[in-house]
Amino acid sequence: MQSDEILNGAEVVARAVSRLGASHCFGVVGSGNFAVTNALIADGVRFVAARHEGGAVTMADGCARMSGIPTLVSVHQGCGLTNTATGLGEAAKSRTPIIVLTAESARGDVNSNFTIDQDAFAESVGATARRLHRPETVLDDVLDAWRTAVVERRTVVLSMPLDVQSASVLNCADVDEAVDRLREQLDGAATVVPADVEALFDELDRSERPVFIAGRGARRAAGAIAEFAEATGALVATSAVAKGLFNTAGHQAPDFNLGISGGFSSPATADLIMNADLIVSFGCALNDWTTRHGRLLADGARLVQIDVDAAAPGRFRDIDLALVGDAAATARVAVQSWRSSRNGSSRIGYRTVEVKRAIAEGDWRSQPIDPDLVSGPGVDPRAITLRLDEILPDERIVSVDSGNFMGYPSQFLGVPDENGFCFTQAFQSIGLGLATAIGAALAQPGRLPVLGTGDGGFHMAIAELETAVRLSLPLVCIVYNDAAYGAEVHHFGTRGAQVSLETVRFPQTDVAEIARGFGADAITVEALSDLDAVTEWIAGSPTKPLIIDAHISSDGGAWWLQEAFSHH
Repeated sequence: MQSDEILNGAEVVARAVSRLGASHCFGVVGSGNFAVTNALIADGVRFVAARHEGGAVTMADGCARMSGIPTLVSVHQGCGLTNTATGLGEAAKSRTPIIVLTAESARGDVNSNFTIDQDAFAESVGATARRLHRPETVLDDVLDAWRTAVVERRTVVLSMPLDVQSASVLNCADVDEAVDRLREQLDGAATVVPADVEALFDELDRSERPVFIAGRGARRAAGAIAEFAEATGALVATSAVAKGLFNTAGHQAPDFNLGISGGFSSPATADLIMNADLIVSFGCALNDWTTRHGRLLADGARLVQIDVDAAAPGRFRDIDLALVGDAAATARVAVQSWRSSRNGSSRIGYRTVEVKRAIAEGDWRSQPIDPDLVSGPGVDPRAITLRLDEILPDERIVSVDSGNFMGYPSQFLGVPDENGFCFTQAFQSIGLGLATAIGAALAQPGRLPVLGTGDGGFHMAIAELETAVRLSLPLVCIVYNDAAYGAEVHHFGTRGAQVSLETVRFPQTDVAEIARGFGADAITVEALSDLDAVTEWIAGSPTKPLIIDAHISSDGGAWWLQEAFSHH
């Protein structure tokens, strides 16, 4: 385009976000978003057509989490937007920086079949509503949406009235100049650090057994936090969404890495956290999942919460000290001050020989499988997952759907680092896993994508299997198939014969044959030896998904979900 060429509203939006760094857009194209989608493609943004808008927004969520770059969604007005509801709620609750470019009925067109209150809809699921108000404000409006997504880490719904999209707005040079100014502002923005870390040092000086727990807000802060933990004698752990943060290479983690804190903690990890006298969280909410409804926090243990969001500390737990600051920057400042005030020395603290041994011997994958816990036909899901952990390449990215099964891939599949685990559980919805895995795979193309899902969630999302086939993704999809909504079966099944479970049990379907109908490869697993086919599949340099229809036995119900149900 020539610098003096006049752009319409849709073209201004596309040119601005592409130059701000957006690389991927997911969506379903209708008449209302046809122009903006094609403008994005013309400006170099990769567009991925999903089969459903719910899948599109969840793909964008997974892509943004694993790339660290705001990701776009393009949908039609009205029904196109409402179809995003569940995935949009998940992204908003997780504060994933995505921008939903949604068309909207022309201003004043109250009789359109597509007319709804789009702002109210977005805000009802926790997203931030923005809009193109008038042709003369389009550029400011889209830059504000981008700034909100990046600086506040918000999921933004940008409503774009059809008449504003088509109106002549600005020339290319004006758009580029404004974009450059915003980029300079964002690049030059000061990183938030606490004014004083001495209060934190006082807490550490009083403690003997400190544990640092890092969450989503500490992604890409592993080095600074690990150095500070080593200096202060603290053990490190993560929330589930930040699994892999402190891993080094392959499946090997540092000696004093506890892994996941919360419902997926191994017994050894849980004991060590419960014995801590000080918990310091970095970008971690310390919610009920991470603390097992507070039971992982010992009576008398002191709590320090460090978060860039001033409203975050104390939201879920009563705390003793709040520090407002970026996780990485705070850890860097703290470790420098700590070493300077202590002549560069480190203390032992909680890092004893006995604790090192307990961590090494207490990892989930080193625990023997108790056959007494398994009943009924099928293969033990733990054994299936452990065998796949051996077979699959270390360079992987694991995504996890929600359901009774979800502890198996979370506990027994190792990941190389925090970019190897995508866990969309803020809304606790089943059926998001397949789209999550597609988005995550596109963000990390050098890794083998792996999905753990249940048969219920897989059936909900199955339309997007065609998307994975069309994209030639070598996606390993483990379907933990018990022909039921397992969480409900195990929870309500404890209430005796008076409770019917027929509403949550289903006839067995041939998941493998259905997958082949979509063009994927597939196997059925009824014995561990059936997994040998996975080795052969990997050796063949695959360019299509592999669906593993794993007929699993019952383990009596996942205790991590029993804990959650007990608080309903």
